[in-house]
This record gives sequence, structure tokens and C-alpha cells, in this order.
Amino acid sequence: MPTLFTPFTLKDVTLRNRIAASPMCQYQAQDGFLNDWHHTHYAMLARGGVGLLVVEATAVSPEGRITPGDAGLWSDAHIDGFADVATVIKQAGAVPGIQLGHAGRKAGCTPPWQGGAPLERNDPQAWEPVAPSALPFIPGDAYVPREMTQEDIQQTCENFASAARRAVDAGFKWLELHFAHGFLAQSFLSSHTNMRTDEYGGSLENRARFLLETVAAIKKVWPENLPLTVRLGVVEFDASPEHSFSESLQVIRWLKAAGVDFVDVGLALSTPSEQVPWAPNFMVPYAERVRRETGLPVATSWMITRATDADAFIQDGKLDVVFFARTLLTHPHWPFLAARELNVSQPETVLPMPYAYWLQNSAG
Repeated sequence: MPTLFTPFTLKDVTLRNRIAASPMCQYQAQDGFLNDWHHTHYAMLARGGVGLLVVEATAVSPEGRITPGDAGLWSDAHIDGFADVATVIKQAGAVPGIQLGHAGRKAGCTPPWQGGAPLERNDPQAWEPVAPSALPFIPGDAYVPREMTQEDIQQTCENFASAARRAVDAGFKWLELHFAHGFLAQSFLSSHTNMRTDEYGGSLENRARFLLETVAAIKKVWPENLPLTVRLGVVEFDASPEHSFSESLQVIRWLKAAGVDFVDVGLALSTPSEQVPWAPNFMVPYAERVRRETGLPVATSWMITRATDADAFIQDGKLDVVFFARTLLTHPHWPFLAARELNVSQPETVLPMPYAYWLQNSAG
């Protein structure tokens, strides 16, 4: 049996295989509420045979949305829509996960297919973004976030915890905190974006404080028997990427001590000047080092598209789970194609029976 199709157990949760659907923003919500688009989208991905399906970045407050179309869990009224999605994921045999986040200074923009630019100030949907420091993402840009007060910071930690409690109520079994991509948590961590002089800025310990306090708040409401995970931007591709990566390793050790169980190894994207070395599988060496040097199980994504590569990464102990995004949008039943490529016996059994029956003994 190829290792990509072996179960993976973390705490009381067992994935039927090591294939995970990465959180992919759809920008189709209204006031944070999920709708038929989300129900159909997540049912499609879950029925494709993944072991884990992590629902898109879900804002913990209205001002934490990347766009007005972001999903949200800042009120109890949102729970029912998420519960419906979690149910359809479970019915298809996958573990339902959710990613909670706050966009920070990257909030309040149009969807990427409309340019991804900040909303006009006079747009009735616009709001003021917040960040650790009053620095725009684009240097010199007029779209400047408001620097958060310590009261703002504490309230945001509580917002994360409240959203996590709602995620439990909705039936999610895997929680990922979005501490990457230049969003709020990453902006606290990065010395490029955090110019604070209080206990949330300066030293690495201070810059990591918001992340650790958020985890501590969530630990009070998230069940101990369920995985608590983070997506962390472990490297800034600037003039000294090894420096940011070494800092990230220390932060991950602190997160592990605070109760984090698993790391989705991602990009920092703290500033627009980063020179990301885009290439197939380019984040795997970073993930392997995180696994080796912190002892936590890991996943990553970013241009992993071949089943043979993904299987080898698991077999060689470089990854524990592999996240896929565009690959699954292109081929929602990619796990079946991967199982067939890897010569899994009865590859059709990775799919629901109404599909598997008709595909048995299929060569095409």
C-alpha cells in the first residue's frame, strides 16, 4: 500500500489517507454566512476522496475579512451554515477541518479576480483595517491600517477563541489557525511589519506573544482530544531567509509547548518585495526541517502535483500529510487518479460507493 493512502491519526482523529484539501477562499459569502455555493463546493471536494478537508479562511471578526465575501464565524448566527458543511464533509468520509484567521492590514479588499485592491473609502462595504503597526502593505500607499491598542489585541484573542467554540458547536474536528500570508498574526511576528515598542514588539518573544496568547485562549474552548494546528509562514524570502526561518523554528517550539499539535508549513508573504522561488515542491525542504527540528508532524502544499512525489515525501519522513489546492479544483477526484497511478488495489474504493461501483474494473 503506498504510504499516501495509509491512515494518519492525531489525537482522537484519524484521516483515512494523507491527502488533505487545503483551505481555498471562495469569496462567495455574504456577511460571513455560507450558502449553496459553499455546500456544493465542499461536498464536491469531500466526495473526491480526501482524508481531510479544511474549510476556507474564516474571519473571527468582520474587520478580519480579506474581502466582503469572506466566510465568518463572529456570531452564533453563523453556526448553522457551517454545521451543514461539516455534516456533508463527514458524510463523504472526510474529516471536517476549518481555518480561522484575521487578515490584518490585508483586510478590506476586492476579490482577486477584481484586482484585490483595497475597497474605496466611500464604498459602503469598506472598513478600516487594523494591524500591529500603522504600516501599509504597499509602501507609500494611502491604505494605512490603524495600529491596534492592547485592548484591541486582547479582544482579537477572545474573538479567535469565540470562533473556535462555534467551530466545535458546528461539528469541526480539526482546527487550523491562519498565522501566515502576511495576515494579522504574521504581521505581529515579522520584524518588517511590527514596529511596536510595547510587549508585543521588539524581541522575538514579544513579536510571538499575540500568537501564543491566541493559542492559550483557544485552548480553553477547543477540546483536548481534537487536533489544534497552525499554518505558519515559516520563511520570508528576503535578503536573509535563513534568519526568519530560524526564528520560526523557535516560535514553533513555543507553540508546541503551548499545545499546538501540527504545523502546516506555509509562506510568510509579509511584504510585497519577497522573492518567492516558485518551483515544484519548493516548500518541502522547509517542512522536513520543521518536522526534524521541532518533533511536530507537518504538512505543506505549494506546487505539489504528482502522486509519486507526494507518496515519496510521506514514505521518506519529510511530510505527514500533503495539502492540495488547485490540483483538486482541476480534478476533484484526484485521489482516485493518484490511487490508480500508485497501483493501489481497488483504487475506486477511495470514492463514495455510488461512484466506486461504476468505476470498478475501469481502465479509462
